[in-house]
Amino acid sequence: MQSYVIHFIRHGLTEANISGRYAGVWDIPVCEEGLQKLQDLKHSYQYPKVMEYYSSPLQRCIQTCGIIYPEIKPVIFDDLKECNFGDWEGKTTQELAGNELYLKWMNRGNDVVPPNGESWSAFYKRIGSAFEKIVESMMRRKVMSSVIFTHGGVIMTILAMYGIPKADFYEWMVDNGCGYSVRITPGLWMREKVMEVYEKVPLGANASISGEFKNLIDNLKEKH
Repeated sequence: MQSYVIHFIRHGLTEANISGRYAGVWDIPVCEEGLQKLQDLKHSYQYPKVMEYYSSPLQRCIQTCGIIYPEIKPVIFDDLKECNFGDWEGKTTQELAGNELYLKWMNRGNDVVPPNGESWSAFYKRIGSAFEKIVESMMRRKVMSSVIFTHGGVIMTILAMYGIPKADFYEWMVDNGCGYSVRITPGLWMREKVMEVYEKVPLGANASISGEFKNLIDNLKEKH
């Protein structure tokens, strides 16, 4: 049966990742260490060749695409941006620990809005809509394979919403420059809006979780 394959790749390491600072729409670049790690991954492992490439508009995602696929200019999809953390951008969990609104948001208050930011519920709705538009566009045009360069929270959200096997948001953590491959069968997608998560990217790499990112997620999990 005909199926469509999408590979999700998280952007390269940034200074915010290293220091554990929130970086949603904060448009920061991949750091020098991150650039080197991307080059190492590219030279050591195999990234997929596909028919179409998409990216978040933020420079860390576009940079990552340029390192892995220097000949490619990705299609920019604005709604693939990370969650907008508003006034909390650039801050650590420790710096925000005494903020009551932040504590409500950390406890998965889906409708709690960070000052000048985006609620969880608005984020989920935006990401779900963006991903479904990409899938529908691929099916309509018979684009059988694609790569999406985006952010950790975006990948985790999409896989938690649509992925099989079913797993919690936090179970889909992935390191910078790595990701997951999914297979979408049109009939099953139309009926159930689900897709099979079948492999990690790049092929052959142990897509482990960086210590900095894992610490941030562990802090979030403790609050839920």
